[in-house]
Amino acid sequence: MLRDVMSPGIDALLEQARAGLHRLTPQQTVEAVRGGALLVDTRTDLQRREQGDLPGAVVIDRTVLEWRLDPASAWRIPEATGYDREIVLVCRQGYSSSLAAASLQTLGLRRATDMIGGVDAWLAAGLPTTDRPADIRP
Repeated sequence: MLRDVMSPGIDALLEQARAGLHRLTPQQTVEAVRGGALLVDTRTDLQRREQGDLPGAVVIDRTVLEWRLDPASAWRIPEATGYDREIVLVCRQGYSSSLAAASLQTLGLRRATDMIGGVDAWLAAGLPTTDRPADIRP
């Protein structure tokens, strides 16, 4: 394996990101949303077409996530009401969502986290998808 001596590698970066998160299972995610958490889906259009959309989720492209969720940003979504808002990110398998949640915590969104196993785990747990149009936030 070729790696620059100065690079810790993606596995170390992921481990570091997850060390600061209180990650949720799919069922805990459902309960968090019932309690007022914002569920944010960062999957691609293709992934969402293949796996289905999650009930109550807001879809935000990973490339603009921080701008849409930072309460101080001019480009925030209305649900970005404060730095203490609980936000649960989901991706396909729970890897990129961990990195994204750590980035949100760096912005000051201390209650940002992600769902263990991503939508793959959601589906494996038998949780529903929805036929309603996705709530996509550009």
